Amino acid sequence: MKAITIKQPFASLIAAGVKEYEFRTWKTKYRGEILIHAGKGVDKKAMKKFEHLNLEYPSGCIIAKVTLADCIKVDDELRKKLSERNAEIYSSIIKHTEWEGYGFKLENIVKTEPIPAKGKLSIWEFEL
Repeated sequence: MKAITIKQPFASLIAAGVKEYEFRTWKTKYRGEILIHAGKGVDKKAMKKFEHLNLEYPSGCIIAKVTLADCIKVDDELRKKLSERNAEIYSSIIKHTEWEGYGFKLENIVKTEPIPAKGKLSIWEFEL
């Protein structure tokens, strides 16, 4: 099954259903089910920002299964939509208007029991 590695706290925000977009500088044509792998990398500033959510932040494991429904170029229209949806979660994308990339629209988010796994770059294959 396809998987994508995401730093904490963002992987847990997705698994909790709080974050419905993941951002990359590259686009993908892939659509379908994909596993969310919580990498060993941590964004310390973001961890502090979201500590009030009291989520668990495991690392080095698969923590959710989602559907990658779309890949959307980040533009002013998407930034406005993200601001209306949840300005706290998407503040870095909203504020950095010079950043160019893509938003992966995630749907059907299902948190799973952690499954140990080594992460990789890009979208990769994981044997369930």
